[in-house]
Amino acid sequence: MRRITLLILFVVLFQACHFQQNNKVSHDKLINTITEQLSYFPEIKDTLGLKNTSRIFPRTLTPSGKLHLVGKRDWTSGFYPGVLWSMYNLTGEEHWKEKAEYYTLELESEKFNASNHDLGFKMMPSFGEGYKVTKNEKYKVILIQSAKTLITRFDEKIGCIRSWDHNKDKWDYPVIIDNLMNLELLFWAWKETGDSVFYNIANTHAKTTMKNHFRNDYSSYHVVGYNPETGEVVSKNTHQGYSDESSWSRGQAWALYGYTMIYRETKDPIYLTQAENVANYILNIATLPEDYVPLWDFDLKDFKTEPRDASAAAVMASAFFELSAYSSKNKDTYVNTANNILISLSSKKYFNTKGANKGFLLKHSTGSKPKNSEIDVPLIYADYYYLEALLRQTEINNQTKN
Repeated sequence: MRRITLLILFVVLFQACHFQQNNKVSHDKLINTITEQLSYFPEIKDTLGLKNTSRIFPRTLTPSGKLHLVGKRDWTSGFYPGVLWSMYNLTGEEHWKEKAEYYTLELESEKFNASNHDLGFKMMPSFGEGYKVTKNEKYKVILIQSAKTLITRFDEKIGCIRSWDHNKDKWDYPVIIDNLMNLELLFWAWKETGDSVFYNIANTHAKTTMKNHFRNDYSSYHVVGYNPETGEVVSKNTHQGYSDESSWSRGQAWALYGYTMIYRETKDPIYLTQAENVANYILNIATLPEDYVPLWDFDLKDFKTEPRDASAAAVMASAFFELSAYSSKNKDTYVNTANNILISLSSKKYFNTKGANKGFLLKHSTGSKPKNSEIDVPLIYADYYYLEALLRQTEINNQTKN
């Protein structure tokens, strides 16, 4: 019996060592593949006919297969600069940094744009990542002003930052689960300036969302509508999901990532518990499919006809890697889940073949199925969170070696 046990242990150790060696080779090959694929993005700022346009940020493809570019006011505009900063971090090659700086600075005027809640989405992947790399004081000033602009949308009576100004026929004061992601900008500003107003607003928003957005199983509504006069909840909807009571996959990913990040910034254990509860919903109640890439809504089970959402999977992978650093209960489960997601996203099923789809990395993402918008397409934010997950995986692997 003892011989059998030792033999099994030897086999497991051999396989682990073999996997680590192959993983190093595969990782280097993957980075080369990513670099080559991104080279197929056209030089947008220099492309004939686009020199005088403000639409220079890739978002997705049009139905006819052309590159769909958006202006700086679009909520996705910060992710292409973020992709470029990620590539600089992954490769150390200076040309990625130069491109990142160009597209980042194109967003500067957004620091005064108070028309929506998406300043965090726009400014943290661009100026935030850029500041980590360069410590450029100009970036810091822009980020602080962006945070000052974002908090003008906070309502003390409700305890949340207003998300949308549109759809006024449906909601007087809508707050969406995505808004958690924008709080990172406020926590960053608090730490950089020491001004507690940024912390207090972000913390209040996080707690109000925790109170009102989640069902008993920790699945999340997409939109909570508030009465601006009383602060009371008047509606709960899942605007981009299958139904109001269903679980929109990317919404769950935002919740997982959001509360993991908020715990990182506050070290308040209530947020770690919330992140772990959301993780438990994804892993054990909703359950990820065999390839770990969910359909666009967790309540759907038709894997033959319903589209996947690789963007939700990418966000989850990045979040699970980070959560593994904080959770004492399920560290290995979170790391293994994130690794399995990346294995799938890096496979032929989800990673674009050489030169396909204008240089986007991932295919099979879903923007908004109910609106029949951006279905089964590449999306720039899927690529951004995929690269962020790879960076976090690399950091974890390096820590394990040391």
